[in-house]
Amino acid sequence: MDSQDIRYRGGDDRDSATTAMAETDRKHADDNNKGGKRDQKRAMAKRGLKSLTVAVAAPVLVMLFETFFLGYGNRARSSSWIPPPWFLHATRLASSGLMGLAAWLVWVDGGFHRKPNALYLYLSQFTLCLLWGPVTFLLGSGLAGLVVWLGQSAALFGCYKAFNEISPVAGNLVKLCLACAAFVAAVNVKLAIA
Repeated sequence: MDSQDIRYRGGDDRDSATTAMAETDRKHADDNNKGGKRDQKRAMAKRGLKSLTVAVAAPVLVMLFETFFLGYGNRARSSSWIPPPWFLHATRLASSGLMGLAAWLVWVDGGFHRKPNALYLYLSQFTLCLLWGPVTFLLGSGLAGLVVWLGQSAALFGCYKAFNEISPVAGNLVKLCLACAAFVAAVNVKLAIA
């Protein structure tokens, strides 16, 4: 056994009362630090929850606003194969919420600072997602809607590549949005043919 591993246990040099008081003071200081750290963690969690709420709710609310005020008219019911409008709305709302969550995960990891292209891709796909409904149904142009969808899908794929490098969980969420985009593409092709 090395002499460095041996602890001195003799009581000759130290006063036991002084040692006990120092130990008690150290324990109280540790308890106060734990309370301070706990409060800091709680405050950080509240800020994180607020930012998560904004990141998910903002795109969903904008999509709801677009759906409510612009609507889709009767063009959505022109074909028997096209699902009901409420299903298209629900699909687009879910996709917007998932993309908001994925963007929040990337933002938390500092990905938008490291890769600003990820932010540009996210914003462009969101803008094109907002444009798809009015172009396809209000203007009645299935072909123009298909072009908008193609741009949105390219931006979604770019988001997938960028988000997956930063956060694999965010990349997996974007895969679900790509599945929603494939469904929208099927609807859009049917409208373009009709």
